[in-house]
Amino acid sequence: MWSILIPTWNNLELLQHCLKYLDKYTQHPYEVILHINEGNDGTLKWVQDQGIRHTHSPDNIGICRALNQIASLARYPYLVYLNDDMVCLPGWDNALKDAIEGLDTDAFMLSGTMIEPIVSGNACALVGNFGRDPESFQETALIHALPQLLLPNWYGSTWPPTVVHRSWWDRVGGYSLEFSPGMSSDNDFSRKMWAAGCRIFLGIGASRVYHFMSKSTGKVKRNDGRRQFLDKWGITQSTFDRHYLRRGLPAQTIRLSEPSLTPGLLFDRGRSFLKRWLGL
Repeated sequence: MWSILIPTWNNLELLQHCLKYLDKYTQHPYEVILHINEGNDGTLKWVQDQGIRHTHSPDNIGICRALNQIASLARYPYLVYLNDDMVCLPGWDNALKDAIEGLDTDAFMLSGTMIEPIVSGNACALVGNFGRDPESFQETALIHALPQLLLPNWYGSTWPPTVVHRSWWDRVGGYSLEFSPGMSSDNDFSRKMWAAGCRIFLGIGASRVYHFMSKSTGKVKRNDGRRQFLDKWGITQSTFDRHYLRRGLPAQTIRLSEPSLTPGLLFDRGRSFLKRWLGL
């Protein structure tokens, strides 16, 4: 059912931990396909020894190229983008499967709901500190707390873990290489899905993963993704998130409607125009 796509960059311990719990708590048929950036910390040899399907680059090629490479190898209908610093929890894929079976279309983008150890200001995430790395991970305490860690389905699916149908991945051309190495590439992918006619961007509250928040972005030279998004789409990311995706709001319906021309939207569109015109 699931083709699970995981890019990794010299994070062997996190990757092993991710795959351990993926195997432990995934209930439906799946395959894992990795892209290994560098892999000189032992990742490449370990993955080869395990016989896990993968692609490899001697240098870091970024999220966009990595995901496009491994997505082309997928054999199952649903592509799941998962980060190597995430831990899948009981019921994570059942909740996604139930959501998909409740739809009458394959035009959707679904996200699981992250549980993070610190407050990040993300309205789509739950907060609970059950460890910042594999060594300090408190599985028993987290599983015990899961019944209290609840979030209703929410609008605004963008970041991993995300699920899209292969046909829609192909329709929008995967991730845009101009956003390499990857800043704002998730936002651009959502915007491309919207432009192609998708109106289902749901975060599934019952599909939960623990997120260590061990980001690799500090090691790369970042692209100016927000500026690229503005130049490409004519509006800021925040305008798209707030008025189109309604990110973080409880999902009252399955499908999103076109945004109403409220004073707030008109103001944000005007501000977007000025930022683009003035180069801000």
